[in-house]
Amino acid sequence: MTTPVVSIAYHSGFGHTAVLAEAVGAGAADAGAETHLIKVDEITDAQWETLDRSDAIVFGSPTYMGTASGAFHVFAEATARRWSGRDWQDKLAAGFTNSASKSGDKLHTLQFFQTLAAQHGMHWVSLGLLPGWNSSTASENDLNRLGFFAGAAAQSDNDQGPEGVHKADIATAEHLGRRVAQTARVFALGQAAA
Repeated sequence: MTTPVVSIAYHSGFGHTAVLAEAVGAGAADAGAETHLIKVDEITDAQWETLDRSDAIVFGSPTYMGTASGAFHVFAEATARRWSGRDWQDKLAAGFTNSASKSGDKLHTLQFFQTLAAQHGMHWVSLGLLPGWNSSTASENDLNRLGFFAGAAAQSDNDQGPEGVHKADIATAEHLGRRVAQTARVFALGQAAA
């Protein structure tokens, strides 16, 4: 049985996105993956090497001013060395984000992650959930309560700290981690069989 390596490369300005990163990691570990949480604004050479040996990299950032944070953009630009060597070619990628508003242009951040992954020749793993909380019988406690497909999106009130991250958003991030780990295992087995 193959043990996939899933790394979560993220930036968190106020701690909310870190809660989601931990949830993605917990979901991936629950699905049998070796997981690594990597703060991109404090990344070390050893952590770059961990990303290079990962089967999947999950990108995470708060959405600030309609895109990923400046710290995440600095990390993204620093991946150019990996881009030119095609070091991340055919790895899996996924993403998650958080903002204070229900929408907050989070889709743009997820699309930024998708474009970054495509630049590297990576394969994108979507959230794989139907939207929740979209009928009169639905609840804000549904998985994917904000109705995103490209990745996990969360909303945290701007007057609360990390303890205020919504439980449904944490569960959605855990789902994303499990999905990435399961997809990485299937992908690795398929590559071995080819």
